[in-house]
Amino acid sequence: MTVADVDRSAAFYGTVLGFEKVSDVEVWGAEYERLQGVFGLRMRVVRMRLGDELIELTEYLTPGGRPVPADSRANDRWFQHIAIIVSDMDRAYARLREAKVQHASPAPQRLPDWNPKAGGIRAFYFRDPDGHFLEVLWFPSGKGDPKWQGVTSRLFLGIDHTAIVVGDTAASLRYYRDVLGLQVSGESENFGPEQERLNNVFGARLRITTLRAAAGPGVELLEYLAPRDGRPAPIDLKA
Repeated sequence: MTVADVDRSAAFYGTVLGFEKVSDVEVWGAEYERLQGVFGLRMRVVRMRLGDELIELTEYLTPGGRPVPADSRANDRWFQHIAIIVSDMDRAYARLREAKVQHASPAPQRLPDWNPKAGGIRAFYFRDPDGHFLEVLWFPSGKGDPKWQGVTSRLFLGIDHTAIVVGDTAASLRYYRDVLGLQVSGESENFGPEQERLNNVFGARLRITTLRAAAGPGVELLEYLAPRDGRPAPIDLKA
């Protein structure tokens, strides 16, 4: 995850969300330039752990990049979030309110029982200091990975998946499933007022496809069947 100020971001993820710093390094050189596709780079990379999962916060000391567009919406095709599992949604939301996070949903939403694959799940979108979307997610009994169901005193437990908006699920499956070898582990079609408010997109109707490897967080493909006005990722988007 690219950030403008890695100290600020590490403090946010650590203090607000319970991540622990694992490493803090600077890297540069031709091999990293080729890997990232950015000439003349020097990066500071901080790795942070929550439960069994890790994230990397990357600050480009040079060259500087563009900020996340302030008018980004959850159906734009550069949208991505990580889903952080919580043991208690009310306590988690109170913690986020105390930290004065930027809301992306008006409040936590409970997905309706008519949707057997998602009914009872509670979720809330918000943004980090750089404007990256994040989600906190609570699973009722019988939903989600069994690892999230144990009794614990911890509030923020780990990362279940990352979600990305795609224009065509079938085309994306040809890459993520057929080329990368991920396996489809779940599919649903979500709509209604709760989904609209979660995504903060009026009239939202999503085809959601979850893929997983043998271990680790999954990848969730979000195809907006409606509305179809999400903007494509810029062709000059860089790391």
